Amino acid sequence: MEKVYVAIGNDVQEGLATLEWTLRKWSSLNISIVLLHADINKDYVYTYYGKLPASYVNDESVDYLKKFEQGKVNKILNQYIAFCGQVQTETLNIAKYGEPIPKRILQVISGRRICKLVMGITFLKSSSMKCNNIFSGLKYIQRNKPYFCELYLTSGGRLFYLKERNNEEVIEDDQGDTVAKLNKKRGSFKGWIGKLFPENAKNNQTASSLTSPESVPTWDKCTEEIEEYFSQLQDSYVDEESEIVQVSSDGLEKSRSKEPDIPKDLNPIQKTEFLRIKVGEARDAIHTYKREAKESAKRCSKAEWAINLCTSRVSDLETRLNEETMKRRDFEKDLHTVKEEVTENQIRLQQNKSKLNSTLEILKELPNKLKSVTLEKSQHEEQLKKMIHIRGTMILEIENLRKQKDVMQRRIEFCKDKDAIETVKRLNDLSFSYKEFTADEIRAGTENFSDHCRIKCSGDYTNVYRAQINHTTVAVKLYDFGTKQVSEGEFDNKVKILSRVQHPHLVAMLGFCRELKCIVFEYMHQSCLRNVLFSNSRKKQALNWHAKVCVAADVCSGLTYLHLAKPRLMVHGNLNLANILLDYNNVAKLHGFRLDMLHDESDVRSDIRDFGSLVLQLLTGRNWCGPLDEVLYQRAGDWPLEVAIEIARIGIRCSCRHGEDDVYTRMTMVMKDMEEVRKMADDRVADVGCLVNEFSADLEIPSFFFCPILQDVMKDPHIASDGFSYELSAIKQWLDMGNNTSPMTNLELEHQWLTPNHTLRSLIQDWHKKKSIPLPLT
Repeated sequence: MEKVYVAIGNDVQEGLATLEWTLRKWSSLNISIVLLHADINKDYVYTYYGKLPASYVNDESVDYLKKFEQGKVNKILNQYIAFCGQVQTETLNIAKYGEPIPKRILQVISGRRICKLVMGITFLKSSSMKCNNIFSGLKYIQRNKPYFCELYLTSGGRLFYLKERNNEEVIEDDQGDTVAKLNKKRGSFKGWIGKLFPENAKNNQTASSLTSPESVPTWDKCTEEIEEYFSQLQDSYVDEESEIVQVSSDGLEKSRSKEPDIPKDLNPIQKTEFLRIKVGEARDAIHTYKREAKESAKRCSKAEWAINLCTSRVSDLETRLNEETMKRRDFEKDLHTVKEEVTENQIRLQQNKSKLNSTLEILKELPNKLKSVTLEKSQHEEQLKKMIHIRGTMILEIENLRKQKDVMQRRIEFCKDKDAIETVKRLNDLSFSYKEFTADEIRAGTENFSDHCRIKCSGDYTNVYRAQINHTTVAVKLYDFGTKQVSEGEFDNKVKILSRVQHPHLVAMLGFCRELKCIVFEYMHQSCLRNVLFSNSRKKQALNWHAKVCVAADVCSGLTYLHLAKPRLMVHGNLNLANILLDYNNVAKLHGFRLDMLHDESDVRSDIRDFGSLVLQLLTGRNWCGPLDEVLYQRAGDWPLEVAIEIARIGIRCSCRHGEDDVYTRMTMVMKDMEEVRKMADDRVADVGCLVNEFSADLEIPSFFFCPILQDVMKDPHIASDGFSYELSAIKQWLDMGNNTSPMTNLELEHQWLTPNHTLRSLIQDWHKKKSIPLPLT
């Protein structure tokens, strides 16, 4: 809660206006208010005779008067606190006798480090300061306040500023308008009395309204008298403290007593004489007070006369100023209109001159152009005759070509029909532009289906074998395996469906063998995701949190593709860690999805739940979905909190039952959120630094540093048209042998251009430099 300090005096109306401005200024903030006030001066007391030194009054009277004045101050403070309402309010007495109030205010600002201070002008007025000293005090506070303090000066509920301009002290309001000017040598009577204190101006206007216009003399006749009166007023204005009524202690005590203290040793005659003298002194004092009252009434009448005259003069000047301003605005508008007309006339004149010059130039060139046009006309007539002759010849040739075109069109249509028939025949024969391998090629590549070529997943053997065919590592999946037998029709249907399903995150089919009923797929070097996450082998490199986010996004992309397949959607049906394979670069691809079309909405919902379970397993590093607040998988590094929260939210929404709130119903919804999480993860990795720094010297070589052909770290990597990077010498040798297919996919290369992979080369070089230096995980 921010504190706002408000310095206010004993003028209740001005104090309430200052508090109202403060509450309106910070109405949108949660603030508390501290009321700064100056306690009564202990050196003076207020009596029926005015403000007197405390030494002139007895101690009992001093205590009584001070308690009375303190009660008035407390009552005013209670009114201020009640006005603040529910805003927390407290009071602070800053009076320190012997020090000026402005200096004491600066001490309080520095001691309490006040950042916001609102000061009403009546605060200094109530502190026994005369008018000139008030402005000097305000200027002193404004110039010497600390830099962290924001000072707001108010009067009558309005904000004003003290500025110095051309040896004049100027008072401006919050609109930038000048309220009053105070010359350093001689102040402005109108600005000092009429504009600084609005309540005085209102009283003056009331007095002037009561006075008839005939009774107010003209300004020209009274100028010298007004100036003389103002000079006398300034010369006679002295400190309020120096105007204390000099009343003797004995006289005051006698005037306050009901009966004078008559000495006891006087006889009756002496007592009568003593009383007569005292009565005479009292009568003289009464005459003196009456005389002073009459003089005060004359001065008051003189002041009202001067104020009324000055107010009338100001009104006349304002009226004249408004008239002159309106005239000036009219003159400026007329001048602006005339300037615009002159400018438009100048532009028209310049345009007319340009047109005239261009017309003269055209007239000069017209005879020459006429001669050239006549000559060109004769030449064009001769050319036209030649073109007519040529046109007749071309019409004959076009007719012959049209006849030839009809013959060729019929031949093309015949060839198209023939090609379409052959294409349908090839599709029925299941060629699909994929290579059909022989049984000998498959047996040779798998070493006759040797067990050491058999691929394991989570320690269990599968029906998939690693094979070397045409110098390329591939995966061969048997469908006639053990007791499971597949008919030729079922096998042909699987091949037909796999040939039509192509996606970067689905394991690609490279060919098939009808004799052995096996399909050849691309080889995924990192095996299945289950081996990577839960393997105890130190050779397996643990996935960091960013790699896990990428794996989840890849799986989501592949699963979304299956659900959007045409003409009928497909489902995976068995989405788990064993059916997600990783390549050298930890890119995830789906395998083992259902190849039939017999599925419904419940199968789609089952895929979404399986994906949610997969996401939670990647997040927790466990093969079961436990509490998310436990420690994350330690080999993957610490998850960033915001990424972990988003990935957990996706997993939970996927795992919710159908019909619950906030549940995913389509994979497209999941895909949208996963793309946002992946972007968040990429931005986080970019802020931390290159992921290569996460490889420590005791970890194995990054998989994407190996050449797919040589299976060794590349020195000069180049990118081929299939998108894979190879060692330059190895891929050149491959192409020089007459191969026009990809060593990875066995598909035909679009071209044989090789592009240097500078980024990969720099990563390999950095790895060579840093592999002997242990680097902390980011």
